[in-house]
Amino acid sequence: MTIIALSALNTMPAEDAVALLGGVFEHSPWIVAETWPEAPFASVDDLHHALVATVNTAPVECQLALIRAHPDLVGRAARDGTLTRESTAEQRAAGLGADDLTEEEKVAFANLNASYQAKFAFPFVICARENKKASILAGFVARLPNDAATERDTALKEIARIAWFRLRDLVHDT
Repeated sequence: MTIIALSALNTMPAEDAVALLGGVFEHSPWIVAETWPEAPFASVDDLHHALVATVNTAPVECQLALIRAHPDLVGRAARDGTLTRESTAEQRAAGLGADDLTEEEKVAFANLNASYQAKFAFPFVICARENKKASILAGFVARLPNDAATERDTALKEIARIAWFRLRDLVHDT
């Protein structure tokens, strides 16, 4: 993983910044591309705020596409080994690796993912770096009664947290 100083990042052409930071938001490099004309950024925090502002002002269809770009937790992509490197590490750290789950937990995740997808038509998104298996399962249960607009907003806030951690893995302020 490349770690770069913000001062160097600020001098990059847009295509290089997108190549480096495109995975900060799951399969959504458009966010970096649309934000990059605002460079240079005074801090990593300012960059993060600008990226999140791009998401928050995007049309609802783009926001939903961003949410849908995230994999189901303990879902098919995890079983098939097709998660991004970042998602794989985040799910494992939260105790969601295949070897970390009982058969009952795998069934619980499958059922909750299916219920959530059926209700909202997008995957359950939670910042795995800030949660563990039990709190993630509790989050499903707590959030399933929400209406679609509330859940879209909640998912976008969780995505902003995920992006914060991923950005800090790649860029430092000096």
